[in-house]
Amino acid sequence: MALHPAEVLHAGGRPFPALAACEHYAGSEKLLGKALQLQNELGPVFDITGDCEDGAPVGGERAHAEMIARVVASPDNRLGRIGARIHDVGHRAWRDELDALIAVAGTRIAYIVLPKPESADDALTQIAELDRLRSRHGITREIPVHVLIETPGALREAWEIARLPHVESLDFGLMDFVSAHHGAIPATAMRSPGQFAHPLVARAKTEISAAALGNGIVPSHNVTTEMRDLAVVADDARRARLEFGYLRMWSIHPNQIRPIVEAMQPDFAEVSEAAAVLVVAQDADWGPIQRGGRLHDRASYRYYWELLQRARSTGMTVAEPALSRFFPQPQQ
Repeated sequence: MALHPAEVLHAGGRPFPALAACEHYAGSEKLLGKALQLQNELGPVFDITGDCEDGAPVGGERAHAEMIARVVASPDNRLGRIGARIHDVGHRAWRDELDALIAVAGTRIAYIVLPKPESADDALTQIAELDRLRSRHGITREIPVHVLIETPGALREAWEIARLPHVESLDFGLMDFVSAHHGAIPATAMRSPGQFAHPLVARAKTEISAAALGNGIVPSHNVTTEMRDLAVVADDARRARLEFGYLRMWSIHPNQIRPIVEAMQPDFAEVSEAAAVLVVAQDADWGPIQRGGRLHDRASYRYYWELLQRARSTGMTVAEPALSRFFPQPQQ
């Protein structure tokens, strides 16, 4: 029986997380409902993050988290790709928020986002509480963690944070990062083209991407504040992917989702080559092959397999026979 690439190419190692190319933030029940409807229409090309940090009214944090948990646990969440951002470790409500989310939606929540750590220890404190609550509520599955790098301290320890348990994504928080520099970085660096040109911001983007990829997790790019000109959104996503190695980007308005997903798609010719190479490799029981005068082995197979998964996660068409071999439809 032919072996699937997932069985062969990461044997004994941690597979690279297969995350959607876009992460859409929604802070209210109404906006979460609209995002969920769109996700069910488009398929799993973007994730939804329920926002406890910026969405909750002061004093109503737990109730807000319980609302998000109910959305996550609802039958309308057909794809199971809704996560949540809680408050930072210095906020009085973060433990209550986390408890509410795990108690109601611990079996279904896609991930937890941790904002504004100053150090790896800050992130580890919240991760340890997540594990304690998992045990308390009888949740046996691992719950992935995404950590927001938006302070100079977190940037300094980005590599340590990327190695923490359950972490599958490092996310850049551009606005707070610029604000944390006490006016030394101008406001123009919060948007394009300044966000890609200012040396301190470009350095942060590079360090975060390198730390994530160097530890086998996903680097996620900051938001674009432009709401109307979707060409700007697409260009930001394209530059993030091609110039800085980001494989995922935040959305704060439904109109931004499609341009981000399309800009994050791999090159069509590379996807076609990946499909062809992997089919031949599977027929050769994953030994070395020659194709078009070039040698391919496990190293190129891993590259092509991750490329093919990214293509699928961004809604690209994968040609037969690779589609039926590697992405079979579940039996009804």
